[in-house]
Amino acid sequence: MKRFAIASMGAVALIVTLPFVNQIPILTNIWRSDAALAQNPQAKSQVELRLQAEKKIVVRQVQGKQKESWQALQGKAVVQPGDILRYTVAGVNNTNKAVKNLLINQPIPKGMVYVLNSATVNANTGAKITYSIDNGRSFVEKPTVQVKLPNGKVETRPAPATVYTHIRWNFGTSVAAKAQIKGTYQVQVR
Repeated sequence: MKRFAIASMGAVALIVTLPFVNQIPILTNIWRSDAALAQNPQAKSQVELRLQAEKKIVVRQVQGKQKESWQALQGKAVVQPGDILRYTVAGVNNTNKAVKNLLINQPIPKGMVYVLNSATVNANTGAKITYSIDNGRSFVEKPTVQVKLPNGKVETRPAPATVYTHIRWNFGTSVAAKAQIKGTYQVQVR
C-alpha cells in the first residue's frame, strides 16, 4: 500500500495571487508557522492565510448507520489509498483597508484526485470558484474535455475528476477590512 506523509508532500503548496497595478505579491513563511502572508509591499496590505488538512473518519454505529467526522492531520500523518482528505484555506484581511482582486490558487496534490463538487467558499464573500485542468494556465467554472467517439465524432463532455489540477477562489473586487475568508475542497488518495 502506498503511504503519503502529509507534511512532506511538496505538491501541497499554497499559491496566493494578489494582483495589484503592476505589482507582484510576496509569499512568506508558508509552512514554518502554518500561515502565509499575501502582501503588496507598496500598499502594505496583508491577508494572512492558513492551510489545514483533515481526514474523513467513518464509524459504523450499532444501529448500522454511519457517522462521519473529520480528524485534523498534523505532523507526519499517514493516509492510505481511498482515504478522503479535506483541505481548508482560511484567511483574514489584517488591515483597515479593503484588499482588491484577491485570488487564491490551490493545486490538487500529487497522488490525489479531486472530489467533484466538493469545493466551497463562505457565502458572504461573493467569491467565485473556478477550476483548472491544465496545470493552472486557465480556469473555468465547468471544465470540459473533448472525447473521440468510436464513430469518429468528437464530443465535449464534463472533465473527469482525475484531470483536475487546481482550484481557484476569486474574491472579486475586494475583501473588506478585517473580513475573514474560507474555502474548502476534498481529495481522495489514489
